[in-house]
Amino acid sequence: MPPVMTSVKESNLPIIWLLGGPGSGKGTQAEKIVQKYGYTHISTGDLLREEVNSGSERGSDLSKVMKDGGLVSTDVVMELLGEKVLKELPNSKGYLIDGYPREKAQGEQFVRDITAPTGIIYFEVPDDIMTARLLERAKTSGREDDNEETIKKRLKTFHDHNDPILQAFEDKVSKLNAVRSPGEIFADVEQILDTLPAKAS
Repeated sequence: MPPVMTSVKESNLPIIWLLGGPGSGKGTQAEKIVQKYGYTHISTGDLLREEVNSGSERGSDLSKVMKDGGLVSTDVVMELLGEKVLKELPNSKGYLIDGYPREKAQGEQFVRDITAPTGIIYFEVPDDIMTARLLERAKTSGREDDNEETIKKRLKTFHDHNDPILQAFEDKVSKLNAVRSPGEIFADVEQILDTLPAKAS
């Protein structure tokens, strides 16, 4: 059994996957969850960007894939995730895994290498609204991967890979309408987190 899995299982901490397309408002909800529940927020997007900015060889390879709107290899993401989970374990009240898994195989590998999620929250937003939100964000953020052509590619990639995750883990998934105000969405999130089953040791 990998050391990450042993440590996390023994800790009995909740692990929540936050899923939703780019521009679905996951980041806003993640902040609210961290404020109220004190969970450790792990965004795979942030982990990847940190690696890119580190100037490492691994970061340079990741940069090219991300600019093309492609998916980063599961092994690299799992490495980064495993390192982060172990590092935060002593002080964590639970984990909020934001933007992962991005495909079914990643979800299955997460279960094998770390542990099964306690719950999965999926933020549903129509593509046209996600596109508008991302284009608006691009005006101020200067993020290279937020232009209309790349956004279309990202959304197609997202749907092609996300639907099988929702099917494979449907007993853990709570779907929320994420077109509403952040406060309304968070009221539903609280209901989900407050009624999570206790994790078996």
